[in-house]
Amino acid sequence: MLYMVGAVQIDTAPFSIDGVDRSHQADIAEKPLLRGPKGAEFMGEGDDVLTLRGQILPTKIGGTAELEAMRDHMVKGAALPVMRGDGTKLGSFMITGIRERHREILRDGIPFVLRHTITLKKVPEDRATGQQTVPALLRLFDLLEGV
Repeated sequence: MLYMVGAVQIDTAPFSIDGVDRSHQADIAEKPLLRGPKGAEFMGEGDDVLTLRGQILPTKIGGTAELEAMRDHMVKGAALPVMRGDGTKLGSFMITGIRERHREILRDGIPFVLRHTITLKKVPEDRATGQQTVPALLRLFDLLEGV
């Protein structure tokens, strides 16, 4: 296994990646000071963006089901745990974008080669999405009925 994004396993087949970019920043506020250079204050952790690039061969080995699962997570705004293949937990991420490049289109419209780029942004661990809030509220109302 190369990476695990939520329940989607990314491996060498059928859904694979061949490149990873990660950009992690710190937020620093600059303050003007009298008679000197600007001061700087660390404000906390900044954006942490993970980009996964890869290629699938839909007609030979598949992989489109996993890509559609990623798209579904993105549309629902789900915060997903991300783990690297060596077991390192990277935290909770939300999928912010999916780009596809279809090449060598076959007669039925399916590409022989599908290049994909998936962009994820780190969110706080306790991030409650709409998908998690509604069921929690329904459970709360069920508990209140019993009182």
